[in-house]
Amino acid sequence: MNTLKMMKTIKFLFAAVALLVATSTFAQSYQVDTKTSKIHWEGKKIGGAHDGHIKFKEGSFTVKDDVIKEGNFVIDMNSITNDDIESDEYRAKLIGHLKSDDFFGVDKYATAHLKVTSAGKFVEGVAVVKGDLTIKGTSHPIEFEVKKTGKVYETVLKVDRAKYDIRYGSKSFFDNLGDKVIDDIFTLTVSLSVQ
Repeated sequence: MNTLKMMKTIKFLFAAVALLVATSTFAQSYQVDTKTSKIHWEGKKIGGAHDGHIKFKEGSFTVKDDVIKEGNFVIDMNSITNDDIESDEYRAKLIGHLKSDDFFGVDKYATAHLKVTSAGKFVEGVAVVKGDLTIKGTSHPIEFEVKKTGKVYETVLKVDRAKYDIRYGSKSFFDNLGDKVIDDIFTLTVSLSVQ
């Protein structure tokens, strides 16, 4: 091997090592695109359900070695909407009720928070994530799967509202509700886009 070829080979090896070190050592930080990210909520009751949307206020997370190392997300509780009620009057009543102290008490608790505490490595685009979810000033651990497709991260959160002292229509707190029972579990289907 002549000197020129040897120099090119050494340069190539150094570049390969530098690339390997860069991809395995440095973390990538992402900001939530609040305009395109979506949270769809659904709450069920006997004989029916209601659903709508709610928005991220802000959020960011860090990925290193294909693992989410940290993440903080803020949800704007004042942004809650309803999609299934056609009447403007009754839709407004439901939204007002959801914002009241019977449910989320948004005058006092304008935001909800999710903080990532640990996560597994993405395998075929899927990782298990653990975090602390805070609603109405109360925090509880939660675990969920995240699916990554390009710059979009998707998950479904099953939230037990009774843990957050959201009592209205809950059989966890009241007896003899009959057909007025509202399920304790509500679902958040999240499609998170990053910038």
